[in-house]
Amino acid sequence: MWNKLFSGLLFASAMALSGCAATGPGGTAPNPKDPLEPMNRTVFSFNETFDEYLAKPVAKGYRAVVPDPIRESVTNFFNNIGELFNIANNALQGKGVATLESTLRFVFNTVFGIGGLLDFSTAVGIPKHPEDFSQTLGVWGLKSGPYVVLPLLGPSSARDMVGTGVQIYGNPLTYVDPVSTRNTLVGTAFVDTRANLLDAGNLIDQAALDKYSFVRDAYLQRRQYLVYDGDPPAESAEPDAPADAKPQAAPAAAPAASPASAPSVAPATEGKPQAK
Repeated sequence: MWNKLFSGLLFASAMALSGCAATGPGGTAPNPKDPLEPMNRTVFSFNETFDEYLAKPVAKGYRAVVPDPIRESVTNFFNNIGELFNIANNALQGKGVATLESTLRFVFNTVFGIGGLLDFSTAVGIPKHPEDFSQTLGVWGLKSGPYVVLPLLGPSSARDMVGTGVQIYGNPLTYVDPVSTRNTLVGTAFVDTRANLLDAGNLIDQAALDKYSFVRDAYLQRRQYLVYDGDPPAESAEPDAPADAKPQAAPAAAPAASPASAPSVAPATEGKPQAK
């Protein structure tokens, strides 16, 4: 079910990217980073409604009912699964130390952290090196492409849509049987992530005059920050790097995450791509 849902969302967004021409609000020239703004605002409004009337109430109930230690263990469990992506993407980016430390984190948390329920690795000082496949594509030189808002999944870009698809099909939860157990795990991950973002969401609601623009700009800046391991070049029209960017072999740093996210992770510092 989840494979078909996510595949459908990605396919529909890909069709929109290939077939839409857009202008900004009021017929003004579109933001060069957001040529699909009218469509994106419509999807953003749908996502906000879904969040206001379903996701947020469920997340508030979850946080109110489930004790903090149990919620922390749930977050640790899903973050430990995320270490598999960190291992693979650090390796693909040529970051040897980060790959080793991510591997140690997964092994130690799985063995000594009772299947990942406890974050043993952080307690003993092994840093986290979050990476995803979209960041890997950026390090390899693939530009971000236009900003796009995906139904239910939220902010993305042409490159991040590819990365999201790879992450979904590479996620061990995708292959859990029976389907009822898989859906329970995916649903729990979604609710746990949304509960962890409640305070950040309230801050955005209070601070942003135009929430859509605020979220878009913050998302694009953060993705650029992550691709460049915390040292992006001067601002330009392209949200990410030119195609000649090359990574150095060492680990990466970034601020604590959001989405996934869908489920999310936070950074450390190792090698950075050269100016892309």
